[in-house]
Amino acid sequence: MRSIVLDSALFQGAVSLEQVGEGVKPWRIPYPQFALFPPNGINGTAHLSAGVRLRFASNTGTVRLRIEPVSVEVQLDLVSEGELLQTQTLQPGESEVTFGPLSASERVLEIFLPQKAPTVVKELAIDEGASWSIPEDSRPKWTVYGSSITQCNGAFSPAQTWPAIVARRFGLNLTCFGFSGNCHLEPMVARMIRDREADLISMCLGINVYGGSTLSKRTFQAAVIGLVQIVREKHPDTPIIIQSPIWSPPREEKQNAVGMTLADMRAEVEEAVQNMTALGDRNLHYVNGLTIFHEAYAEHLPDELHPNGTGYAIMGENYGNQVMEPMLARYGLLTARS
Repeated sequence: MRSIVLDSALFQGAVSLEQVGEGVKPWRIPYPQFALFPPNGINGTAHLSAGVRLRFASNTGTVRLRIEPVSVEVQLDLVSEGELLQTQTLQPGESEVTFGPLSASERVLEIFLPQKAPTVVKELAIDEGASWSIPEDSRPKWTVYGSSITQCNGAFSPAQTWPAIVARRFGLNLTCFGFSGNCHLEPMVARMIRDREADLISMCLGINVYGGSTLSKRTFQAAVIGLVQIVREKHPDTPIIIQSPIWSPPREEKQNAVGMTLADMRAEVEEAVQNMTALGDRNLHYVNGLTIFHEAYAEHLPDELHPNGTGYAIMGENYGNQVMEPMLARYGLLTARS
């Protein structure tokens, strides 16, 4: 087999790349500004490779990926034109996966890196004599921001998180800012979303703020508004979808340390969106999280907070049907695949 040069253009869904020895580590923050994302790079979540892919075109029958040894069990996926072709699992201490055999036809391939661990890519190899190139990508760019329920550690594999399911279905170029336990509406994250190209932006807000009691009724709605307004500085007309928390039975009516329930969070998020749309923001849209995942799916919420693999698949289907399909049609962003 022969190695492909680890060109930065191979990596999608990453904000920056760090050279680590002979390998390349994708980050979901601008790594040179690491100190501006305290504590420790959004509490150690920004180096997890959720939504990050290696994308290239080739007629190879085999693809080999070598990374630094992993510390937890992880999955990696091979996808082509939205179709999940193969999933490979690495156990702690392992570092190499091989996908194949594949058809010999030229096709665009994407390798989804683990959503629940950092990844240092050391080698990407294809068959001797096989063609390869970095194809042009005209897919609509979609940025998603949220919590562990957007990072989706419990998904069956990285291409089966709910954002990846939606992106694959509709032919979208995904950037996932799902930061497990750390969606706290931080200004630097708002600036990062603001500064990225995007045709569509989705934000799922509230559950980490509830869990950490980091914002109160006095400050939460103001922070939601501030987050949107910072993003609007460079995305004045980009459609932005604001979703409130999905169902979590112990938290619906139980007050946290600052006196807010999850039901309160939904009301505050909805009111924030209403106030901004009333002032003329016609491209801002509210989604009640209970329409995406509610009590009928209780068996797929094992810890009463995080969906399991089937639960994330349900979220992807519901978000696709109820939110993404009509939104893409409204803004003329539907692709041939969808």
